[in-house]
Amino acid sequence: MSAHTAEPEGRIDYAKTLDLPTKRLILLGVLLGLFLSALDQTIVSTAMPRITQELNGLSLYSWVTTAYLLTNTALVPIYGKLSDLYGRKPILMIGIVIFLLGSALCGLAGEPFLGNLFGGGMMQLVVFRGLQGVGAAALGSVAFAIIADLFEPVDRPRYQGLFGAVFGLSSVIGPLLGGFLTDQVSWRWVFYVNLPIGVIALAFIASKMPRLASGLKAKVDWLGAMLIMVFAVPLLLALTWGADGNYAWTSPEIMGLFGLSAVSLIAFLFVESRHESPILPLTLFKNPTFAWGALARFMIGAGFLGAILFLSLYLVQVQGVSATKAGTATIPLTVGLIIGAIGSGQIASRMGRYKPLMLVGLITAGLGFFTLSTLNADSSYGSVVIRMVLLGLGLGPALPLYTTALQLSVKPWEIGVATSAGQFFQQMGSTIGTAIFGAILTAGVSSNLATQFAAQAASNQGTVATQLQKISDDIKSGNAPKGDRNATPEKPEDVKARFATLRENLTRAIQTGDQQALAAVKNDKFIKALPEAARTQLTGIPEGGVPAQVKASFAQTYATIEQAVNSGDAAQVQALAGNTQLPQALRDNLAKIPAPALASPQARTQILSGIKQGLDQGEAQAEQQATQQALSGALSGVNDGEKITLASARASKVAFADTISSIYRYSILVAALAFLATLMMPNLEIPRRAKGERAQPAHVEI
Repeated sequence: MSAHTAEPEGRIDYAKTLDLPTKRLILLGVLLGLFLSALDQTIVSTAMPRITQELNGLSLYSWVTTAYLLTNTALVPIYGKLSDLYGRKPILMIGIVIFLLGSALCGLAGEPFLGNLFGGGMMQLVVFRGLQGVGAAALGSVAFAIIADLFEPVDRPRYQGLFGAVFGLSSVIGPLLGGFLTDQVSWRWVFYVNLPIGVIALAFIASKMPRLASGLKAKVDWLGAMLIMVFAVPLLLALTWGADGNYAWTSPEIMGLFGLSAVSLIAFLFVESRHESPILPLTLFKNPTFAWGALARFMIGAGFLGAILFLSLYLVQVQGVSATKAGTATIPLTVGLIIGAIGSGQIASRMGRYKPLMLVGLITAGLGFFTLSTLNADSSYGSVVIRMVLLGLGLGPALPLYTTALQLSVKPWEIGVATSAGQFFQQMGSTIGTAIFGAILTAGVSSNLATQFAAQAASNQGTVATQLQKISDDIKSGNAPKGDRNATPEKPEDVKARFATLRENLTRAIQTGDQQALAAVKNDKFIKALPEAARTQLTGIPEGGVPAQVKASFAQTYATIEQAVNSGDAAQVQALAGNTQLPQALRDNLAKIPAPALASPQARTQILSGIKQGLDQGEAQAEQQATQQALSGALSGVNDGEKITLASARASKVAFADTISSIYRYSILVAALAFLATLMMPNLEIPRRAKGERAQPAHVEI
């Protein structure tokens, strides 16, 4: 394998030849482009519920994100190499144009004029999101390399910190802007909003940025590019499908994808070792800074995304914030990230060293993960905020300093491929880490739910304990229905308020037969939480209420007696007297009626009058007794249902809190591995300018 060790002929040192105002204008355009890519990842998630509703595509919900992730991650190292060969400017502009085209098409998904293209509106969105990812890969990989082109080593950390802050800022603005556009305008503007920002970025880059070419002259390693995509895409698909539960980890589909990925990796390494200008030069791994730095970034990627994803889940399932608000609820973490990214970059530029700051950052991140591992079902929101800020401060330095370290460890004409490779490893770490943590979450939640429901059963008695133990047994056997982890659980006070309303409606329905109250009872969602006997009783409330049912029963009884008496047939009357369903006193009176009396119309009228009077007297008492009995039984069932619902909510809350805190215990190990990998990196000094030295700007091509 040949490698470019000598400086390419005609290479321009842009860091020394461009003046500072031009650099800042270029930087503004690049930051805008990067902001587009970062914003798109957070702004879309807020609009997804509305999108799936309008496009009728819930089954493809996760694919909207997966398609973007697949193309973005797979193409990052390819764009990095292309930018080394052809210059940053053309590759960045191509990336922005593709991204804007994808954004415009995403906004048009499902419009009538597209008809049944790709099978419908939701599939159109999935395809167009994949196209967006193709463009976003260039924005992410090339943008970080441009910092190394524009600025001397001593200045790079502070500007890399700005790039890190862009990611943090987008995670705050994205959910807020996405929610506003979706609710007030249209979800389509979540994508259209990229267009004006992108046009401005293009204008800055086209007018002010030089080509930023490395000077390398070599053939593109197209076979290597294809193989790295065939390696990355199946691997990402397998991890995503396995973590989401679409397929079992041992299913032929998942194993086949893993196998294809492994074969492609072996072929990729073989091809790269023989190409004159490989997509990912294997000689880079002989560089200890690159090798250990790539490993550290892989670990940080796993911990970083896992922290955000599972912290959002904790906020939804345990703290009770809405899924939409969970994105903005992580603002304290973002604030810590921004402070950590910018602050570490500034300090590194002044110190002239980056490794001590990276190590301090990882220690702080490990401490942040440790504090998060102590979260429980009763942790206050204020204490969660402190933990989030601490973790953000620790992870913040990872964004600028590892990029700076990788760029300083390679030749200037290898900066593009080294930067994109580092980013590729971080994104792969995020995906693999999320899949592993997701599997831990699924297994842990099931186990903890069964334990917590059993604990709640032990602290209750009677029907409540039996029902809770049944739920625990169903979870263990896998027969329990799976809940929506993104659905916000009801708070105990809300549950109590809804059961109070159920009691009011139930009382009115039983006592007066109020139609509105009766409908409300039968449609109440808490009916499902009641024991089976109580559900049957509540759904069987008669029209008109219990008093009307008693009244109808008495009327039916009198009509039967009236018919028998008026028939004059003593045998019919005696048959009624033997009916055990009639009150004993009424049966005794019927048995005493002499047969001759039935032959006289006057006597029959007198007999019926006496019976009617007796029934009327008993009816009022029977109505009161039956109503009280029905109400007492129904309310008892409702009380049991309330206890079961509150106990279930508590069990779920504790189970989720315990599971997520256990994930953060694993994250401590991830941070420790990143720390050890960083410890192995050489403690290189950032080259500094001599005192009084000032770069003289020279004219270069624009």
